[in-house]
Amino acid sequence: MAGSGTAHLRSDDVLLRVEHLVVEFGSGRHRVRAVSDVSFDVAKGETLGLVGESGCGKSTTGRAVALVHNPNSGSVKFDGTELTSMSRGEMRQARTKIQMVFQDPISSLNPRRRVLDAVIEPMSVWGIGSKEERRAKARATLESVGIDPDDSGGRRPTEMSGGQCQRVSIARALMLEPTVLVCDEPVSALDVSVQAQILNLLDDLKRDRGLTMVFIAHDLAVVKNVSDRVAVMYLGKLCEVARPDDLYHRPEHPYTEALLTSIPEPDPGASRNGKATLAGDLPSPINPPSGCRFRTRCAFAQQKCAEEEPQMRAIGPDHFVACHFPLGTNPAPSSATAASVQPPVAPPPPASPQAPSWSVQAPDYTPAGAPAPRSTPVPPTPATPPAPTLPAPSERSPLWIDPQG
Repeated sequence: MAGSGTAHLRSDDVLLRVEHLVVEFGSGRHRVRAVSDVSFDVAKGETLGLVGESGCGKSTTGRAVALVHNPNSGSVKFDGTELTSMSRGEMRQARTKIQMVFQDPISSLNPRRRVLDAVIEPMSVWGIGSKEERRAKARATLESVGIDPDDSGGRRPTEMSGGQCQRVSIARALMLEPTVLVCDEPVSALDVSVQAQILNLLDDLKRDRGLTMVFIAHDLAVVKNVSDRVAVMYLGKLCEVARPDDLYHRPEHPYTEALLTSIPEPDPGASRNGKATLAGDLPSPINPPSGCRFRTRCAFAQQKCAEEEPQMRAIGPDHFVACHFPLGTNPAPSSATAASVQPPVAPPPPASPQAPSWSVQAPDYTPAGAPAPRSTPVPPTPATPPAPTLPAPSERSPLWIDPQG
């Protein structure tokens, strides 16, 4: 799954372009490559949704785009200007156009500063406007995100709810009139009703201010509603990029299919029969698997997946996948010993025991004068539940790790 390549990059009306991004932490033998050869672009006025499991490198990618983390290698271009080769002063100036809303709204605000002062601070740092002009703009920005400056301007972050602090964080990020807004899990810690308010707020701000957004989340249902394009990430690499409707209705990568299958359904009787299921734990980023990084959790893996890293390639209009054997194709196995890449067929459920008759037959002889015997109803035996839809032992890939040992 997780692969490299730039086939999904565009050239027209692209505001933000990231190519071969690499971000590492640590030193020596325990060096962790959190982001490994990631490429994507965002058109002007577009929202790119970046999704994946916890620990896949989503937040690190967003921080590298916003220049909070300096990439070890790769290119980050904003409006045609390379950001990674800038001097410290030039980079500081460029940061005003790329602002970030952090994952934890309360800890991202100074607990000693009052709300109005925290929102004014970006303009004070850059010396923009007079004191009265900064205060007026801060009040107007707070009102635009749904915070009453008269009621909440004198409060501290610890005196406000998580949703209110998230609105304050958004207001602070908007004070310098940015062009790109990087939102790192902006609604993950909020109640569902508050999530809807923040998402509606971001949509209004995007429309009114012409913002370009990178929306990072692990909730695929949220990402679908706010994104113009979705990129799925796994263990530091991208695996699939497509439009939301196409991705959610026709996923081509087993990891994307597994993520969609894991979305909770409000109907307890809803079918959960997907082509792929997600099992096992995330491999260590210090020593990731060779070839395709998802192969240790993929029931369709072939020997080729262990030997060769998949490259991003087009399989439809604006739909790209980094997988040797996409779900929508039926390729031949790479070797005679490799397991079939066809979707696994569940073994038939064991035959249910023959249910007893609904009634017990009366004897042929009835004594004279005795009432006719009546049949005694017997409830039916419940049917045996179907077997889980896992690949049969003969059909499983030799590279797949059984989560039950």
